[in-house]
Amino acid sequence: MFVIVIATMMIPAESIMISNYLTVGSFGWLDSYKALIVPYLSAAMGIFMMRQYYLTLPRELYEAAKMDGCSNFKFFTRIVFPMSRPIVGSLGVYTFLVTWNQYLWPLLVTSKDSTRTVQIGISMLQFSENQSFGLIMAGIIMVLLPSIIIFIFGQKQLIEGMTSGAVKG
Repeated sequence: MFVIVIATMMIPAESIMISNYLTVGSFGWLDSYKALIVPYLSAAMGIFMMRQYYLTLPRELYEAAKMDGCSNFKFFTRIVFPMSRPIVGSLGVYTFLVTWNQYLWPLLVTSKDSTRTVQIGISMLQFSENQSFGLIMAGIIMVLLPSIIIFIFGQKQLIEGMTSGAVKG
């Protein structure tokens, strides 16, 4: 099962975009925020990162919790989940940055200005007759601000998540 999930990372997103569009359209989600959010809630990269992190946890931790009478659910909620804060934080930062910078998918599933993303809005500021570079640059700064703020606040978890399995001790 894991190999199948990893194999999906080799499929370009553009090749499955039409089937995703037809699926979202059959659910009646076109021109809604559901169409922008739901397809990116899980990805093979996130599954791979979380699995690899959980494989670094020592087996003795689970055995000690079982000896203390801890159930599987309690072990996950009380021990594993608090320990996985760095990887969840780094995955959150990564997922936000990838989905925030999407251009083609939001352009495809939205047609109303109220559901369009800011990246599409910036591209609509460019006209063939007239380009106001000041307005475009101000829009680019507004687009970059959330990414920079998320990166600043999530930098500690991002660094801890990336170096979690690198150092023993």
